[in-house]
Order: sequence, then structure tokens, then C-alpha cells
Amino acid sequence: MDDTVRLYVVATPIGNLSDLSPRAVEVLQTVDLIACEDTRTTGRLLKHIHSSVPTISYHQHNEESRSEQLLEMMLQGKTLAVVSDAGMPGISDPGERLIAKAVDQGLPLSVLPGPCAFLTALVGSGLPASRFSFIGFLEKNRSARRAELQAFSQREETLIFYEAPHRLKETLALFHEVFGDRRACLARELSKLHEEYERGPLGELAQRYETKTPRGEYVLILEGFTQAQREDEARAHEAAYTVREDVLAALKQGCSKKEAIKQVARARGLSKNQVYQEVLDL
Repeated sequence: MDDTVRLYVVATPIGNLSDLSPRAVEVLQTVDLIACEDTRTTGRLLKHIHSSVPTISYHQHNEESRSEQLLEMMLQGKTLAVVSDAGMPGISDPGERLIAKAVDQGLPLSVLPGPCAFLTALVGSGLPASRFSFIGFLEKNRSARRAELQAFSQREETLIFYEAPHRLKETLALFHEVFGDRRACLARELSKLHEEYERGPLGELAQRYETKTPRGEYVLILEGFTQAQREDEARAHEAAYTVREDVLAALKQGCSKKEAIKQVARARGLSKNQVYQEVLDL
């Protein structure tokens, strides 16, 4: 262990205790204090690795005040580790504020790589993993969630969400409504005995959970907006609206006639003259 480091950010197992790295074991056996989300959960982990290092609670309800207290300890020369109940601290778990404060004070810190639920789920989903965005938990309010999802609807990269079991049924129905029948994957109990991946179109998953009872937190992996989907939407739009209606809609949004014709021509793959001929009287 590096004597100059004041804060170790330690990823802990998301289910299988064998996934804790030897380096993480060494750090958790030798630091002065471990800040943890739940002292009982971390206590079981420390018992497993025969560590007697004291712990202190550090969770969403005391994160701000506790961060100041822990920062003062580090400034006095103490070496701390921060862990969450499972996975990497700071990723949808406490840790971000303490890390930011340590960085602001110029305190040396070290992040120990390790288990992370959303990366594990992404790789196991079978969906494209070269470009992705981690969103995490959505807003709890339904209308706010809908607005949030609609803002993501044109994103081309794979999207990753976390969801609690009591909201999963409603969330899947909302996803199907906003994103259509895109490919998706639900992952739960990762690295545990009953690890499960459920893959399929959103409509199929939403229908399944009309009767199936969700258990545990889920990672929801969603296919990005593909070129094929973009073309399908364009064809559907062209079938529902005329060129003239599209130009009128652009004019209502404040475009000049010239700009409106240009936009509609580009969107429909037409020449500007073809569009112009449809709106000579405007």
C-alpha cells in the first residue's frame, strides 16, 4: 500500500465475494478507517477477509456532513477507504462528494478497479458495447421520467439504466411507449447463484412483467436508435404528412419559407425545387 495515498476508492463484489481483488483485500486490512454505505453489509465483507479495521457510516442521508468529517481526518494524516454496499463508489452510490473534496484539497487518492454492475450487464447483454451512455436511475415522477426518456429517444449509442423492482413493470411499459420495440436486456443477481439475463424486444419484456414478479434491482440495457429505425420513422412520417404540411409546420416554428423548404427537402431526400413546387401559393 502506498503511504502517500490518503483516500482509497475500493470497488467491492456485486454478489460473489471471490471477485474481491487481492489488492482490495490488502487495502481493506491496512487503512485507518473504512467509510461504508451500510456498516453491517461491509462488516460481513471484512469478516470474510479477516479485517479488523473500524468502519463509519457514509450514505446518501449523511454524505455531505460526513464528507467534511472524513476530509478533516485525511488532512490530519489518516488513510481512509471508501466502499459502497456493492460495486464502485460514486456510481449511483455514495462516494462522489468525498472524492471531489479530496481532489479539491489536492489529497492523493487511488481508485482500485473492480466489479461494476452496469459494465457486467452491458457485456453480457449482447447489445453493442463500443459506444454507450450510463444513465443510472431515472426520476421517480412519471411525467419527469417520460420527459427524460424522450430526450434520449434519438441517441444512437446503447443506453444503460438502473431500476428498482417495484417500478420495473411501469418502467418497461413506459420504455415500450417511448422507444417502440427496440432490443433490450434485463440483468439481475449478477455474479450470484441465480444470475439472470432476459433479452428481447421491449414489448415482449413489458408483457412478461405484466404477470412476473420482479426481484432485486435490475440493470436495463437498451439498444440505441439505429439507422434502420430512423428510416422507418421517416417513412411513417411521410405516409402520415404531406410535403406541404411539413413546410407549414416549419413556418409555424419560425423558419423563413426558404429555410423551411430547405429543411423539408433534406429530411425527405427531395430537391428544393420539388418541395417548392408543392408550396407555390404560400
